Amino acid sequence: MQRETDRDPDGAAFADAPDPVEFVREQIDEIVERAASGSSRSAGAPIRATREVLDREEREIKDNVLRLGSLVADQIRAALDALRAHDAEAATAVIIADGRINEAQRSISSLISRTIATQQPVARDLRFLLALDHVTYELERIGDHASSVAKQARKLAPHPPLKDYVDLPRMGELCAQQVRDVLRALVDIDEVRARQVAAIDDDIDEFYHRIFDEVLGLMREAPDNVDRGARILFAAHYLERIGDRVTNIAEDVVFLATGDIEDLNP
Repeated sequence: MQRETDRDPDGAAFADAPDPVEFVREQIDEIVERAASGSSRSAGAPIRATREVLDREEREIKDNVLRLGSLVADQIRAALDALRAHDAEAATAVIIADGRINEAQRSISSLISRTIATQQPVARDLRFLLALDHVTYELERIGDHASSVAKQARKLAPHPPLKDYVDLPRMGELCAQQVRDVLRALVDIDEVRARQVAAIDDDIDEFYHRIFDEVLGLMREAPDNVDRGARILFAAHYLERIGDRVTNIAEDVVFLATGDIEDLNP
């Protein structure tokens, strides 16, 4: 598994569902507000760990992380909906919402830092907080990749689909489900489920290689397919990176459960 540190060059809900943009904004506002209120409470606390306070702040941080993860999964699906619907406006909304996800991640990370500074956790508690901080980073990067998919969807919107985008929508749905599954593993600190989620990355890689080969063939058949095919390949690459990021989170769950650092997808 390859860990990525650089930024991507690029960066619709179902019918009858609430507007995804407003929903994401409302949920992120709540995350930021809760994180900020928790930070201000912690700032004036004495420099000593009390079990009750630490437990409460850990629960609050974990709840915020899980909510952020749910929103990130929604971003993936919203980007795919925009792609299928040829909806440039919906794709733009996904791109804009990514900035607010970044803000939420920074707020949660700040709350984690304040909790460590004011409560001075040790052993398992410190490991828990540090792992959650890394999870928020990975979720923020997954949000970036979802935004990058939306950017490709926006550029593809004016054009007819190239062979229904090959297997790209199915690949994206698997990625979104993988995010939700790893969050469930995080809730229960479930090592077995985390390993199962990481194994799904092989299926995502298989989708990517199949899409790559098929799209390359379509591009060779006709010059008119080149631009659309390139956009599909970019989007598939971003989805493949989401699978790697989810595997990183699964490794954090295993670390929380066992204390061991493992590469689940060597």
